[in-house]
Amino acid sequence: MPGILGARVTHARRIGRQPDGGTVQGSSHDDVRRHNLSVVLRLVHRSGAASRSQLTRVTGLNRSTIAALVAELVDRGLVVEREPSSTNQVGRPSPIVSVSEQVVALAVNPEIDAVTIGIVGLDGQVHRRVRYPTDQSPSVLEAVNIAAAVIDGMRGELEARFKVVGIGVAVPGLVRAHDGLVRHAPHLGWIDEPLAEMLEAATGYPVLAANDASLGAMAERFFGAGKGITDLIYLNGGASGIGGGMIVGGAPAGGIAGYAGEFGHTRVSDSERVDSAGIRGTLEAEVTRRELLEVLGLAGADADELEQALRASTSPEVRAEVNRQIDHLAVALAGAINILNPQVVVLGGFLAALLAVDADRLRSAVAKHSLDAAFGTVRLSAAELGSNLLMIGAAELAFEGLLDDPAGLPAGVPAGTPAESP
Repeated sequence: MPGILGARVTHARRIGRQPDGGTVQGSSHDDVRRHNLSVVLRLVHRSGAASRSQLTRVTGLNRSTIAALVAELVDRGLVVEREPSSTNQVGRPSPIVSVSEQVVALAVNPEIDAVTIGIVGLDGQVHRRVRYPTDQSPSVLEAVNIAAAVIDGMRGELEARFKVVGIGVAVPGLVRAHDGLVRHAPHLGWIDEPLAEMLEAATGYPVLAANDASLGAMAERFFGAGKGITDLIYLNGGASGIGGGMIVGGAPAGGIAGYAGEFGHTRVSDSERVDSAGIRGTLEAEVTRRELLEVLGLAGADADELEQALRASTSPEVRAEVNRQIDHLAVALAGAINILNPQVVVLGGFLAALLAVDADRLRSAVAKHSLDAAFGTVRLSAAELGSNLLMIGAAELAFEGLLDDPAGLPAGVPAGTPAESP
């Protein structure tokens, strides 16, 4: 998957070289027009608005080719052009190209205590996020029905304001990449559930699904704390446990079947506590959102609310539980740092709240278990996208087909328009 192109890009003839070592190849030949459209759309999607002259410089394509590509993307409703602000530059200023605010994807994240649905723009803006609480872990049918009902309630706004590309689903479990089958989501109790197929039938929109933490890693890599980073570890703490994702050498590292990154099952203690897989003394067994909520006396909270509650608390019991969890988290992080030697470790969900409460304790504990050389080059960071992270990650999954082939969308036709309303 191509990475972000920054402001400073070295390039050879017709090649834009990325900070992560990859390349974006451009050509003015008609037979690769689709590829060039993809190059330009990815640039403005992941790097933000750019002038035509910047696009010309980065891709190595000539000005007339860029003008034609931008004109086609405008015609398809995927980008817009505007005149730049006043400048002292001599000559006619180059128009600014940015993604259209009308192009959106729907994002869905089922969890053990809620189903969250969002509308996310191609520019990464979350236009709407609806958290629908549940009294117990929803079955796959219940999650689909909740998501479909909320989306149906948004239908008027979607049809009036937006072009919907499709739906991306962030699942707290193992998901088969090619068809969105949930192989195992232990906390939800889902085994071999055709989630993507069911949600597509219920809504009429095309649906893709993937592991939530892997999508979180992708979102942070492109839009958050990992911008410009080639080696990143992301750990997400949610209601259903702890998962992770990895970017290695600029590319997602998913393993042979897409199941890599299960940091929650890393052994961190000799405790008799067991995780969802029945393994003793793991990170997921020792570090839990549930215990933080219990010690705070809260029935539920999203990641931002939990962080606020932990920061505000003066209870010794709360502090003791935070310290215990931080110390166990440090063991897992140190092991990952020693093995993978990342540039940054990004923590999301309630793990970000632990970092926020006592960053010094976590850094000191990680350093104690890490090799000096590996720890000396790593940065610990909270996920910058906050509670919107999985919405943005799931939407990015839905956008991928459009980014790969913008020409696949007929000019002037709203993307992903349902065949019929459920």
